[in-house]
Amino acid sequence: MNRELCGKPLKKECANVRNRKRRKLILLIVIAAGGAFFVAVFCCGYIYGLLRWRKRLREWGNGEKKRSPASASSVADRDRGGGENGGPKLVMFNNKITLAETLEATRQFDEENVMSRGRYGLVFKATYQDGTVLSIRRLVDGSIDECTFRKEAELLGKVKHRNITVLRGYYAGPPDLRLLVYDYMPNGNLGTLLQEANRQDGHMLNWPMRHLIALGIGRGLAILHSLSIVHGDIKPQNVLFDADFEAHLSEFGLEKLTIATLAEASSSSTPVGSLGYMAPEASLTGQPSKEADVYSFGIVVLEILTGRKPVMFTQDEDIVKWVKKQLQKGQISELLEPGLVELDPESSEWEEFLLGVKVGLLCTATDPFDRPSMADIVFMLEGCRVGLKIPSSADPTSLPSPI
Repeated sequence: MNRELCGKPLKKECANVRNRKRRKLILLIVIAAGGAFFVAVFCCGYIYGLLRWRKRLREWGNGEKKRSPASASSVADRDRGGGENGGPKLVMFNNKITLAETLEATRQFDEENVMSRGRYGLVFKATYQDGTVLSIRRLVDGSIDECTFRKEAELLGKVKHRNITVLRGYYAGPPDLRLLVYDYMPNGNLGTLLQEANRQDGHMLNWPMRHLIALGIGRGLAILHSLSIVHGDIKPQNVLFDADFEAHLSEFGLEKLTIATLAEASSSSTPVGSLGYMAPEASLTGQPSKEADVYSFGIVVLEILTGRKPVMFTQDEDIVKWVKKQLQKGQISELLEPGLVELDPESSEWEEFLLGVKVGLLCTATDPFDRPSMADIVFMLEGCRVGLKIPSSADPTSLPSPI
């Protein structure tokens, strides 16, 4: 009997038939698995697209609910990518905030939320529902046209440094509503800080803090001058502090965004600076300049070091003349702010204090061309003693230390 015989009559399946069936089964499994994979991918894509569509629809619906009828048209196009004909919009460089939310955050620019008043309008504290806090400057009426305003605001928003207040966004819309958005500075300004320090005999402001504040202001002003931006009103009230008490120079670049009026400003403010801090030539010509900025910075430095306000002096003797008089008498200890009287004359901090006085006198030279640049000033304040020459009679480092 032939054992290799196969077929249906013998009820024995042949090997080649068995192999064909196995191959067909494998092929069917592969086709089924592939089909299932593609179906799964399609379903996932469909579900993902549906979820995104529902999310966008929900966000759009929420945005519509937040808009009041009066302001709906002015915030219809809040994204920066909107068309030029989409109407006025609140433009934010880093995040999305609507005008309606800003109006709510400031309580329709309520007087209770005013943080400061200046030549260029009011600054409001804006507290948003998500906990974000920003500063909103509402510029005075009679501003420049919208197109020019947007162009200048975009340029100003590119000016960034750790020691200046950075523009985070802006709004331009009728009727003459112009808004500038900045980070909120929770620790007030240098003027208030120095005033509080004087009440406590200066002990809340030690030398390292005063030195860092002066250096921060110098760095901020130096970066502005490197970009050909003249500040025009350097004073303690325009130096703000963040949560870490780092100094930020504010109130710059605004003259190109609005028509300045003195109605909202204090009586001590002028178009080219503030009384006590204004350079002599600026008061005569009415023109701001880098050299005038340097002079104002020098006055601020002397105020930080001595604790004396420039407006405390008579017309015959200003803070610069008073400092020079103390140096000529050899009474350097009279220059020390009460919180600095414990400085050791043999310490490095004493040397830094004398260097600060030297910088203040260099900055306040009568001839504008004798004043150093802000880059040189920062170089000196950072501890590099190699600077511009100063006559020995006015150089505090050449005088004996008080015992």
